[in-house]
Amino acid sequence: MKTIKITMLVCVLCLVANFSFSQKMYQVHQDNVNPSMLMEYEKTAKKFNDACVEHNLQSQWLTVMMDDFTFLYVTPIENFSELDKRPMADMAEAMGDDFGKMFEDFDKCYDSHGSYTIMLDESLTYMPDGVDQSTEGQDYRDFYYIYFTPQNEKSLRSAMKEVKEMFAAKGSKNYYRIYRTGFGVMDNYYMVAMSSKDEVDSAQKSKANEELLGPERYETFNKVLSAASAMEEVTGQIRRDLSYSAKKE
Repeated sequence: MKTIKITMLVCVLCLVANFSFSQKMYQVHQDNVNPSMLMEYEKTAKKFNDACVEHNLQSQWLTVMMDDFTFLYVTPIENFSELDKRPMADMAEAMGDDFGKMFEDFDKCYDSHGSYTIMLDESLTYMPDGVDQSTEGQDYRDFYYIYFTPQNEKSLRSAMKEVKEMFAAKGSKNYYRIYRTGFGVMDNYYMVAMSSKDEVDSAQKSKANEELLGPERYETFNKVLSAASAMEEVTGQIRRDLSYSAKKE
């Protein structure tokens, strides 16, 4: 099974020279679920989701389950001031002891969890028909993590732009989104996210894309590899049953 330390997802935004506040930003809550507790975790997660619906919690998130049993809850945010909000305060008051008990049940299922931010880099993203992060029927995900050192980021960005230009010139249908590390821990990387129907569809798209790009793709991809300090791959699945969006008040 492929594994990845997704906790090493973000760096301090204020120190990122290429950061633009026009980029879309997301808060991510991550639960590193113990495999033996998966069923218990999902039971509690569904109970939590039902409670959010019942109390019309004014928030939203898209839930992703990785193949290493990591669960990510991704919420769009406008700015850092939103991190100070307490959207669950009214819900906690209404539920009383049941609210605390629910999170005690969560805590039994993992040894670590936490929150951080990431941002969508549209300048490197390749989706010529418009950026869409949650296309219906395309819930399977391939994630590629490209780590870099501060001194190599410029070279890496240049190489990734060449990849995008190559895909565009060839008319590739293998679309992808690029996210950059945000506010959290220290390691820097770009994450490439590709959407497919399932594992078979993903493999078919990859094979067709290789044939379309041809052997010259190696030279372009090698520039990315040369600028990266490490690369990792992980797959995942959107869990719409655990995702949430509040009804408008």
